[in-house]
Amino acid sequence: MARKDNAADAANPGRLKQIALTYKMTRRADKKIGLVLAAVGIAIFGVFLAIGFLIGHPVYLGIAGFLFAVLGTAIVFGRRAERAAFGQMEGQPGAAAAVLDNIGRQWTTTPAIAMNRSQDVVHRAVGKAGIVLVAEGNPNRVKSLLAAEKRKMARIVADVPVHDLMVGTGEGQVPLKKLRTTMLKLPRVLSGPQVTATNDRLRAMGDLMSNMPLPKGPMPKGMRMPRGGPKMR
Repeated sequence: MARKDNAADAANPGRLKQIALTYKMTRRADKKIGLVLAAVGIAIFGVFLAIGFLIGHPVYLGIAGFLFAVLGTAIVFGRRAERAAFGQMEGQPGAAAAVLDNIGRQWTTTPAIAMNRSQDVVHRAVGKAGIVLVAEGNPNRVKSLLAAEKRKMARIVADVPVHDLMVGTGEGQVPLKKLRTTMLKLPRVLSGPQVTATNDRLRAMGDLMSNMPLPKGPMPKGMRMPRGGPKMR
């Protein structure tokens, strides 16, 4: 029992330190975060307290107002912290992969399934909406990578819908902060077993290509890389 209490006491400072660190990071991009949180908390508490005086129960409504003020402040803080994080990640290589890693348990993500020398990259996510290919990089260069991956998916899993998204702020692109929402809005057409089967087929194909023996030394003349092999352009 004492060990559990000690573990809980040790965890609390860690959580508080994490919240403080998140606040400092958010404040770098959102200078008004402190004023906004204070205004939200005071406004919620003030409304509940005013209602309490009107109905003759200021103590009860004051306590409820305090609890709701803490809750409201936490929600606002979380959203603004997320927005600030996306703002700092925008345009950074691998930002889309970081978003995909946190999309949820119903999705299986594989980062950087295709990449070129300019670090334009395509990531893959598999879920009940099917296969989603997410590209980030120069729109003109990454289109060829995206098209090649779509052709490969059509050969491997022809019966599974394939969606493609390009992360960016231009026309026809998905902003980084809306990537998760956009994917979650895709229609669900696969069952759980179908998702598992799709992942198994993709994983088997990846293992087959990675384990395929290649001759040592220079490639013989006339020899071609197998179709669907690793892309590095």
